[in-house]
Amino acid sequence: MTEGIKTVLHPVTDVDKAKEVYTALLGIEPQNAAAYYVGYDVAGQHIGLVPGGASQGMTGPVAYWHVPDIEAKLAEVTAAGATLKDPVRDVGGGRLVATFTDPDGNVLGILQDS
Repeated sequence: MTEGIKTVLHPVTDVDKAKEVYTALLGIEPQNAAAYYVGYDVAGQHIGLVPGGASQGMTGPVAYWHVPDIEAKLAEVTAAGATLKDPVRDVGGGRLVATFTDPDGNVLGILQDS
C-alpha cells in the first residue's frame, strides 16, 4: 500500500526563472531555495524544481509515491514488470528515493521517509 503521490519533481534549466513561475502558480514562496534545489510545500504536496534535471536523466516531471518500505515496494514493482532506472539512494535526512519505468517507459518514483 502507498501513501499516494505527495512529491512531484520538475527538471528545470533556469532555476531562477522557474522559481518565479512556480511561485506565481502556487501563490507561496518556496520553503527551500538553493542553487541545487527549490522546494514548495502546498496543499499536502511537495513540489520540487531540480536544476540540471535533464542531465540527471529526468525527461519530464517525476511523481513520487510515498511508501513505508522502499526496498519491498521496489521488489514488488520490478517483479510485476517494471524496470529499475535509479536504485535506492539517500538524498538527505534519511529520505530514500528510487525510480523505475513502467512497461511503456513512463518514469515513476518511490520515496520513503525514515
